[in-house]
Amino acid sequence: MSPSRRTVLAAATAGVLASAGGLAVGQATPAFAAESSPVGFASLNGGTTGGSSGTVVTVTTASALKSALSSGTSQTVRVSGLITISGMYGVASNKTVIGVGSGSGITGGGLNLSGVRNVILRNLVFKNAADDSINVQSGSTNIWIDHNDLSNGYDGLIDIKRGSDFVTVSWNHLHNHDKSMLLGHSDDNSAQDLGHLRVTYVHNWFDGTNQRHPRVRFANPVHVLNNYYSNVGSYGVASTENAGVFVERNYFENVAHPTVTQTGDSDAGNLKVLNNYKVNSGAEEVRNGASVAAIPYSYTPEANTSVKATVTAGAGTGKI
Repeated sequence: MSPSRRTVLAAATAGVLASAGGLAVGQATPAFAAESSPVGFASLNGGTTGGSSGTVVTVTTASALKSALSSGTSQTVRVSGLITISGMYGVASNKTVIGVGSGSGITGGGLNLSGVRNVILRNLVFKNAADDSINVQSGSTNIWIDHNDLSNGYDGLIDIKRGSDFVTVSWNHLHNHDKSMLLGHSDDNSAQDLGHLRVTYVHNWFDGTNQRHPRVRFANPVHVLNNYYSNVGSYGVASTENAGVFVERNYFENVAHPTVTQTGDSDAGNLKVLNNYKVNSGAEEVRNGASVAAIPYSYTPEANTSVKATVTAGAGTGKI
């Protein structure tokens, strides 16, 4: 099936799984690398359908990209080529932003989703950002970040904060970077973040990155499922500030600290683990697993031993 056809299906059928609230990641097969709608938290709260598949614009320049992203029109924005931008470009609600082919995206800057709803970012390269590559903040809801390639940013590659909610981060390839993903930006923001920041991280490849995969504050529950961690320098997943994180059936290879329950100056968080597979990796830290809230959607997890093959075959651009 062509990428353009999958794009149309993604917009047209996104409500199907959303209405069921289901997450089916099942067997290790490349077919699972191209869901037509988001799984996990982004399938709840009315679902995440992105922009209209009937209103499509293709952009090749920074000025055209900035204009299309900020437009109030519900639309699909096709990014053709690697576009150099400066700073953070705002993305309006009801947008699907999708790269054409495997090498399209942005370099030099990033995308800012602030106070928006119903946005899909897929098949995009993000590299050399002067700040964050993707910043989701200020109560943004129903966001799907899927099948992107992210590297060499100045700050976070995918940061989610300030009361944002119902987000799924899936099938992304993160590499050549240090502080990968924050979930909750500071220890003193509990008033805005408690009861929010619910995110599913599934089938991502953390490839030689150093820390924050993710680093969580306050959120409960956060579901970290079927991801592949390879050659991670500092730690895999961190739960702090009384967060509740469920780390389930991931594959850790050459990771000294797969999970930690405290980092930096933050107070400890709660963390439970289930059936993670470890190769040349250290022990998992757990804390108050009963305090981690139940995952509110149905799902069938992939076997932990097959996660490496599935994720390396399916994560990143050019796979949808």
